[in-house]
Amino acid sequence: MKLNRKSIEDYSIDWEKNNIQLPEFDYETVKYNTKKNPTWIHFGAGNIFRGFVANAYQELLNSKKVDTGIIAAESFDFEIIEKIYKKYEDLTLLVKMNASGDFDKSIIGSIVESITTDNNSPLDHNRLIEVFENPSLEMASFTITEKGYALTDAAGEYLGIIKKDIEEGIEKPVHTMSIIASLAYRRYLKGEYPMTFVSMDNCSHNGDKLKTSVITIAKEWAKKGFVEDGFIQYLEDESKITFPYSMIDKITPRPSETVKKHLESLSIEDMDIVITSKNSYMAPFVNAEVSEYLVIEDKFTNGRPPLEEVGIIFTDRQTVNQVETMKVTTCLNPLHTALAVSGCLLGHTLIADEMKDGILKKFVETIGYTEGLKVVVDPEIINPKDFLNEVVSERFANPFIPDTPQRIATDTSQKVGIRFGETIKAYEKREDLKASDLVAIPLAIATWCRYLLGVDDEGNTFELSSDPLLATLKESLTGIAFGDETVDLSSILANKSIFGLDLYDVGLGQKIEEMFIHMIKGKGAVRATLEKYL
Repeated sequence: MKLNRKSIEDYSIDWEKNNIQLPEFDYETVKYNTKKNPTWIHFGAGNIFRGFVANAYQELLNSKKVDTGIIAAESFDFEIIEKIYKKYEDLTLLVKMNASGDFDKSIIGSIVESITTDNNSPLDHNRLIEVFENPSLEMASFTITEKGYALTDAAGEYLGIIKKDIEEGIEKPVHTMSIIASLAYRRYLKGEYPMTFVSMDNCSHNGDKLKTSVITIAKEWAKKGFVEDGFIQYLEDESKITFPYSMIDKITPRPSETVKKHLESLSIEDMDIVITSKNSYMAPFVNAEVSEYLVIEDKFTNGRPPLEEVGIIFTDRQTVNQVETMKVTTCLNPLHTALAVSGCLLGHTLIADEMKDGILKKFVETIGYTEGLKVVVDPEIINPKDFLNEVVSERFANPFIPDTPQRIATDTSQKVGIRFGETIKAYEKREDLKASDLVAIPLAIATWCRYLLGVDDEGNTFELSSDPLLATLKESLTGIAFGDETVDLSSILANKSIFGLDLYDVGLGQKIEEMFIHMIKGKGAVRATLEKYL
């Protein structure tokens, strides 16, 4: 059997014998409808889109609640479209991995068209314009990572690619935000048609990040006469264009060799894992955890699919913020970062294995239950303690989720301000709590500083995960030697742009330095320090 539409039609019995659920809608009709009157285009053709968003939408197609499919557009790694989408006729084999070891398998066929934003492909370029000029288009959604919205560098200067896009105008932009601004302008010229732009990326106030970037590009073009001033008014008119907030949560790690072998054992051919030249790890299958959450601000101007019928939560902006705050500052992300940096130091290569390590399990439980829940934001639509229980007992502990501390440690400098700084601020605002009494959170920050030395707890060097501030951070630690009795970490700990506050001002700077000193005493000192403080 092969993953293509003819195979799932001709050998449907064989697929079903292997407990693989097949699409239950008329593909040709849906494809025709989508070609004629597209309603949804998604930018960022990665795993969370294929394994979560497209899967949820397929349930609506199966139940005849919608009659158009999703168009997948890739603006960063064009190889994904060629090697994963086109090759498999836009199908994805979704494998949900239960903690018990069972796999729930289904073929996702709700993506009925895939294109790139490559200006050198006239077919794709013209199709994008055609889609955006069609009044039927309801929304464009995004999973392009937080970096995909960035227009400036660390110094606040426009990136080179943005400068070029601004200078050259709307015809052949390259950066994703410039492309979106250009396509929105085509829609404006065609008839000022309404639509909604939905960031589904895992970052705070994602809708504002998207809106700010698109409007910034538009204003720069207006200054140069590339677009009309009315275009800016169109983008800012919430009766026509909206940029709602959302919160997404689902682990869809790199393709698993275990899953690949399982699928091959079922006589499914051509399940090779692909590593593109841009270092994207993709496969015709997506392996994912079972748990998933998507909460979206219900602010759409041209209609939307009834995704609330398949588990997506629509609510107001304040509640989306509260859910995101609960997750990112207390119930998941801080725990993830603590496991990431400590796991790298203690030689772990799987998050699930870390949860079998008693001291690391206690580490994240202390951050979450003991310190975090005291100041957690309760969104009411999701219970924080129940969410935390699921994270600790099921999600992180699932041995079949091949997620690594090394992956999670990426861009830590961009995360610690939200993941730890917000809880520290919350303690300072309370009369009955003091930030200086925290233990596990400052210990996590000390562990991150120790991680930045690039030497594990056995004295072996290891490669640090990528981070935009990596060079600066490493330079801050120059001169620190193992066995030092005093250290000065102020260039990191007093940096308000990293943590959102000066950690010395709240009584944590010196405490973190003391923890760090314990961690550099020699071999085994990191584990010994965790045990000492926990």
